[in-house]
Amino acid sequence: MLTPEEWAIVGLSLKVSLVAMALTMPLAYALAWVLARRRFPGVLLLDAAVHLPLVLPPVVTGWVLLLLFGRNGPIGGFLDDWFGITLVFRWTGAALAAAVMALPLMVRAMRLSIEAVDRRLVEAARTLGAGRFRAFLTITLPLSVPGILAGAVLGFARSIGEFGATITFASNIPGQTRTLPLAIYTGLQVPGGEVGVTRLAVISVVLSLAALIASEWLVRRSGVRRAHVL
Repeated sequence: MLTPEEWAIVGLSLKVSLVAMALTMPLAYALAWVLARRRFPGVLLLDAAVHLPLVLPPVVTGWVLLLLFGRNGPIGGFLDDWFGITLVFRWTGAALAAAVMALPLMVRAMRLSIEAVDRRLVEAARTLGAGRFRAFLTITLPLSVPGILAGAVLGFARSIGEFGATITFASNIPGQTRTLPLAIYTGLQVPGGEVGVTRLAVISVVLSLAALIASEWLVRRSGVRRAHVL
């Protein structure tokens, strides 16, 4: 049975992950569509930049976020001076770090789904008089919904497990930024903390496993639906 403090950690982790996933979805889908449908000079550079957080040490990503979104950074200073928004060492900063780390996985899942939409269906809609935007809304977007949901679930799972960028950018503050991975790390530093660590680790495994199963189910459902359309 979880203690009230552990329930608070689970609640904070879910809040951070859900906000990170929700904020990233529009940007992730836009990037996925551009990478799937457009060819222009610099597309390889854009593709590499999107996937950079996958190969960079998470601590480096957190440090870059600190430079950009810290109170003395160009973006963080602007947000603080003009809107009174501070991200560093806040739960919103943890959500930003989780969003950046989840972005490549979300883009990848959505891009595969968009690439799998048959262009002949879009061209058929255009020949029937639909404009580009209408063809996108009636063909590409509905057929890529399972990929969007799969990407969102993967992003949620990645956010739940985020550690390096979060502890670098948002620190490990109890009740503020101490999510599940950070709480497990903290428990391992305390003598006799193994029982609490085990409980939190089990919660992490259950949440991550459920997210992966949901993502795989959505991918398989996407394949079946596309086969029915074709």
